[in-house]
Order: sequence, then structure tokens, then C-alpha cells
Amino acid sequence: MKLILSMFVAAVLLSDVEAETADSLVELTPAKPLSLDAFTLCLRFATELKGKREVILFAYRTQNFDELNVWHETDGRLSLYLSGPGALFEVPELGPLANHVCLTWDSLTGQTTMYVNGRSSASQIFQKGHRVRPGGRVILGQDPDNFLGAFQAEQSFLWERSSG
Repeated sequence: MKLILSMFVAAVLLSDVEAETADSLVELTPAKPLSLDAFTLCLRFATELKGKREVILFAYRTQNFDELNVWHETDGRLSLYLSGPGALFEVPELGPLANHVCLTWDSLTGQTTMYVNGRSSASQIFQKGHRVRPGGRVILGQDPDNFLGAFQAEQSFLWERSSG
């Protein structure tokens, strides 16, 4: 509960960023190691970048792997990556009003489901038997290309405001 609340606060803080930047981000250090064989991850965000570029929504990076990443893809799909290939989900169009997104994953069955504003996507079987490894950092607003950072401006969270 505390981690989810912190992610909401951080996302609100990042929403005022209007330009791509490699140094606007929020880092969270989990109080307990994230050694996970199942999880539900929820967050709220708004975007006006449909069709313009991909946006990283959540990143959990360990020393050697992008353990758990959630992206809003250029084509409007949401994706989950667990230390390798991703699962892509067709979802309703996301827009400038706050969207509530939850994602569930279970290693035992591999069942993975994305929920957007209370409606579920079709479930997928993804990374059955995988385990999210401990020792990482949660980064909001950027995609860490290595454990210490190596951030790229074009991968930053950006909420573009309409001019008019």
C-alpha cells in the first residue's frame, strides 16, 4: 500500500515536466527486497502523447536486468517486460484525464492481466516460472539502461499539454 501511494505522488510530481529530459525522475528504494513470484502493480497517469512516442510508466532495475518495466507504447498498447521479451496489451485509448492502470502477474500460472479504468484486457500467459529478483531500484519517469542510470531524454515520462 505504501509503495502504491508513493508511486501516485511521484507521478503527480512528474506530470509538470513539459520537455524531454534525462534527469527528471523519481527513485524509490523498496523497504523490503522485491523477490516476487506474483504481484499487482497499480498506478495513475495521464498523457497526450498518443502516436508520438513510447513512455516508460514504471521501471524496476537490478544490477544486470530490467526486471519489471511497464510501457505505454507508441501505438497505444500497454506492455510488461520481465527480464526479457514483453507482453503487449490492447487497451482503450488513454488520454489527458487520469487513467487508473493495474497489472497482475502470477509466476505459477503465468497469468497476466492489464486493467484500465476498471476494465480488464484479455489475459495472457507470460513468463511462467519466472521470479522478479531482489536488489533493484524503482524508477519513475525514466528507463534506466543500467543500474546506475544511463538515462535518455527520449525515454522520459512526458505529459504534453495542449497549447490552446
